[in-house]
Amino acid sequence: MLIRRGSGFSLIELLVAVSVLAILTAVAMPNFMTWIRNSRVRTVADALQSGMRLAQGEAQRRTHTVVFFLTNSKTCDPAATAAAGGSYWQARTVPNALLTGDAAEAVQCGVLTDVSSGVNLTSNKTALCFGGDGRQATVSDPAGVGVDCTAAAASYDITSATSNAENRRLRVTVSLAGSIRMCDRDKASTAPEGCP
Repeated sequence: MLIRRGSGFSLIELLVAVSVLAILTAVAMPNFMTWIRNSRVRTVADALQSGMRLAQGEAQRRTHTVVFFLTNSKTCDPAATAAAGGSYWQARTVPNALLTGDAAEAVQCGVLTDVSSGVNLTSNKTALCFGGDGRQATVSDPAGVGVDCTAAAASYDITSATSNAENRRLRVTVSLAGSIRMCDRDKASTAPEGCP
């Protein structure tokens, strides 16, 4: 009677495979962490740009001024106030003083840095007002948000809180005419995705 040995892995083969896997993981981990940080930056930039475009589109659809602002309020109601570097955004209609009974209405709200931890958001503007034509408008304390809208070019810089040469640095810009654009600050200004 022949006794056959079971085919499988020996202990030495298993240790070699685990060692190779550990070395490959150690080599890939820094690139993977950079990818995660860059994905978080992109997520915040996309959310910011989408919120601005929604506010601009609502202003044009309603032919009514709509304010887009950053806030720290999680609730989507007309009581929220603007906050520089807020973790949330809100689009709200601005009441027309000439229309009786016209009240501020929270059109839509969204999340920015709350879902993507480790991302910094800085800006030269806390609030943007879009008129019925989609252009920026100057409005004093629109809908009681606590800050004034001044029609001027705006830029929002989105970066990772961890400093690393490979981290993406994105910027969302809004022109006076209402053009909303995302660009990469590390690309040449002549590149299509570069910042001017």
